Parts: sequence; C-alpha cells; structure tokens
Amino acid sequence: MKKIVVFASGSGSNAENIIKHFKQTKVAKVVAVFTNNPNAKVIERAKNHQIPVEIFSKNELLERNIVQKIQEINPDLIVLAGFLLKFPENIIELYPNKIINIHPALLPNYGGKGMYGMHIHRAIVNNKEKETGISIHYVNEHYDEGGIIFQKNVALTQEDTPETVAEKIHELEQKYFPEIIQAVLEDSNSKK
Repeated sequence: MKKIVVFASGSGSNAENIIKHFKQTKVAKVVAVFTNNPNAKVIERAKNHQIPVEIFSKNELLERNIVQKIQEINPDLIVLAGFLLKFPENIIELYPNKIINIHPALLPNYGGKGMYGMHIHRAIVNNKEKETGISIHYVNEHYDEGGIIFQKNVALTQEDTPETVAEKIHELEQKYFPEIIQAVLEDSNSKK
C-alpha cells in the first residue's frame, strides 16, 4: 500500500477528507500529518483518525530535521492541503513530481505569494470574475507554478460574495482532491 504524507496549516477539512477517502481504498493510506501551526484544527482531526502528527517550526522545515522525518517515512506522495509555507527546495529535489498542492483558483490566475484562502476569493469577487475553480498541481520551487494536473471551474454570479465563493471552492476541493490524488498514485503505479 502506498504512503501519503499530508502537510496542512489550518482547519484540516481537506486533510481529513483525504484520510477518510483512503481508509476506503487499498491504494494508499495517510501515514502522517505535518503542520507548522501548533493551534491548527488539523491536529485534532488527524488524531481522531489515529494518524501521527508532526508539529514543526519554519526553521525546522528549512533544516535537516523535517527532511529526515520525511525520509524515514519514505512517502509515495506528499500532499499539501492548505499548507501556507513555501515548500523547501531541498525536499522538492528529493521528491520530484511526488509533491502536489491544491490551489483555490484557476492557475496561473490568482497564484503566488500571499494568494491563499479569503485573499483569493475577495480578489475574484472584486474583479467581477465570471468563474473560478480549483487547480491541483505539482509543487516546484516557485509558488503555484508547478505543472497542472487537474482544474475544475465553477460559475460565479454577481450575487456571489467572498464567503459564497469559498463555499463553492470547498465543495470542489472535497469532491475532486482525493480522486485526483488517487489517480496520480495509480498513474505512478502504471509507469513502473
């Protein structure tokens, strides 16, 4: 069975959704959750599913400590699910095309440093966009610039607020993120 490590910084609704999805399959399982936020709700969600949690500081992420912990696990895939720190190049180099992220907009639009969560949804509403969506992509050394694996769009209306946009995006994330992670893992199987 393949091993998934999830990195998250916040509530962990996507992380928990991924954990639940893979409990129902024989493809893979989430073996650890890493977070840079000691107050993140993702910690409680992971523990409820008996998933070990690793809490670390930004410095520990950049030093050898976290790299070694990841290497000990030897994951088949690292999934960033609402992880807000820039992912270190040394880890990206060790796991080429094995780190994926979900972004709550249609990249390349609304990507880059500082573009996350409600910041994105506000910008989309302020710019009167007709649609938005999610992008699932490989992680490289630049924010939100890795190869796109999957995008799904959703129509917006003039009545949409940043909050209603967030709800629409959340629905897409919950529906598609686990499916695409599974497809990526199954695709890597067929390449061996």
